[in-house]
Amino acid sequence: MEKVPRFFEAPSTSFFLFGPRGTGKSTWVKSAFPDALYIDLLDPASERAYSARPERLEERVHALPDGRAVVVDEVQKAPELLTVVHRLIEEKRGRTFVLTGSSARKLKRSGVDLLAGRALLRMMHPFMAGELGDRFDLCRALEVGALPLVVNSLEPMDTLRAYVGLYVREEVQAEGLVRRAGDFGRFLEAVSFSHAAPLNVSEVARECEVGRKSVEAYLEILEDLLLAFRLPVFARRARRATVSRPKFFFVDAGVHRALRPRGLLDRPEEIGGAALEGLVASHLRAWNDYSGGEHRLHYWRTRGGSEVDLVVYGPLGLWAIEVKSTARLRRADLKGLKAFVDEYPEATPLLLHRGDEPLVVEGISCLPVAPFLRALTPGKPIPTRLFAFHP
Repeated sequence: MEKVPRFFEAPSTSFFLFGPRGTGKSTWVKSAFPDALYIDLLDPASERAYSARPERLEERVHALPDGRAVVVDEVQKAPELLTVVHRLIEEKRGRTFVLTGSSARKLKRSGVDLLAGRALLRMMHPFMAGELGDRFDLCRALEVGALPLVVNSLEPMDTLRAYVGLYVREEVQAEGLVRRAGDFGRFLEAVSFSHAAPLNVSEVARECEVGRKSVEAYLEILEDLLLAFRLPVFARRARRATVSRPKFFFVDAGVHRALRPRGLLDRPEEIGGAALEGLVASHLRAWNDYSGGEHRLHYWRTRGGSEVDLVVYGPLGLWAIEVKSTARLRRADLKGLKAFVDEYPEATPLLLHRGDEPLVVEGISCLPVAPFLRALTPGKPIPTRLFAFHP
């Protein structure tokens, strides 16, 4: 597959670049900083050398001409280097440091704050549809996801299974993050049924037969490995009582599909609906992060049963987004959006569907999801009309 230009743009100063493995961080860095000193801590020899003697980095950097960039790939493998990087940034020699990472766990415990704001925090996500352009295929994205590692693979499902196994083996077991790999494996299966749904920790604990505290610890591990995220309930100026449980998502539809067991009792529309909502949620996260990170992503659910799948709030506006994995819309599908607009008249309601045509039903834009995702562009408001429509 030819190289895909990314929406991500490098800041003008030193920065951390976080993201799950397989999102293309290393590929992007090598392209954006071709002349940089590149230190790959996934290489066992490099990891051993810099972990044992972090000052080695300082010695190598001082041998470089002023202004030459330095890339430390997978910096969480040797967090001791952050103290050295901090000192080097303070020298103010016009040098950019790019520190990539696929896990925030070690850094949270031993280092990010050491840079004291000297390096910005940035995220890289799976491919957005707008990056892929005409190569974006909605059905394929729902089945295998949008991780560059998988999209570029000749055997995407095999790559997905290996990817999930890699995280369990290398990131969880090798780091000693859990004592019993079997418990964590059952947890992954159990929590996969919570994708795109309010998270009931006690129910997940019962399903995988481990304690609630263990499940909470496992959830934190998934988030630290950047494989999952939770969305809070939107409750600003709420007149109606809202629920308190956050909504849970895996970072990629393919990861969710690879983890979720399937059987004769599974309904395709149930799995497809969760996958579609997760794909939209991950696109909105990427849109926000690549736009400067000033918006917040939520969902809305009242104790009375009114619900909107996704809510985006920030300087550019307030959007209420309902996602329907169907090509045939019913007026009942607009019920949650109408309730939200009644609560928040400033909001822009939007319904995304699997049909072929953009519609306006009772004043609400109803857009085909694939062209909507292609039109979602960082730095621009969320599209509510598709004037240049391509199915």
